[in-house]
Amino acid sequence: MSIIGGGKLGRTLGRLWHTQNSFTLFDILNRSASSAQQASAFIGAGTATASYADLRPADVYLLSVSDDQIAACCAALAAAGKLQSGTIVFHCSGALSSLALQAAIEHGAAVASIHPIRSFADPQQVAEHFAGTWCGSEGDDDALAVLGPAFSAIGGHLVPIQREQKTLYHAAAVFASNYLVTLIDVAQQVYAAAGIPPELALKLIEPLLSESAANAFRLGPATALTGPIARGDVTTVARQQRALQQHQPHLAELYRQFAELTTSLAARKQNNKP
Repeated sequence: MSIIGGGKLGRTLGRLWHTQNSFTLFDILNRSASSAQQASAFIGAGTATASYADLRPADVYLLSVSDDQIAACCAALAAAGKLQSGTIVFHCSGALSSLALQAAIEHGAAVASIHPIRSFADPQQVAEHFAGTWCGSEGDDDALAVLGPAFSAIGGHLVPIQREQKTLYHAAAVFASNYLVTLIDVAQQVYAAAGIPPELALKLIEPLLSESAANAFRLGPATALTGPIARGDVTTVARQQRALQQHQPHLAELYRQFAELTTSLAARKQNNKP
């Protein structure tokens, strides 16, 4: 295997596979020689390489580059004559499908996308706790036949997804991860408008969010729902809407939209009652 893009994700997976002897790592090609060398040092294997032409022929290529560079890197790999029938090329983007590897497909390679559903902000921490990570996967059977066991060997659990639904799949992850962080920021803003210092607001938010999330995962979202809408307290909801309109008008519409969605969720909660 060779890795194009030895950033946080590439070096984490490279280290895990090297430790488990899943792949023999040949080369690492990154934006700079120093960053490729750093990746090699973290992984404990692999040779820092300066160009696509210098890459040794490999059976598997991981393109762990940013989404907007995947197609271009794949095309460069193909132009360098590194791809042929039987070669496997894959990426780990959550937003793009394996069709982003069109240049590899045209050269007879098998392609796939496998998206580990977690943050790679701290490669050391992720490498130590990767086991149990769910990974959305799609692609050619020949590619998945090799990559599936490789991810299983490091504790990954592959979830088959439809190639044509990859964008919706990733939108769900954005709701669960990115927008949750935004929602915390929104709650912090509203607490601040009520006179509570931002750092203290986070302390108030943490138990509410943690307990609500734990209940939702344990009981299901509908059963776990609490609060004024779940109680049918429309007066409180209307009063909060008016207060936001007065003090935080840029958040009032967001509150209204969440109230509509939560009303639908509360109805499901009522329907689930025996």
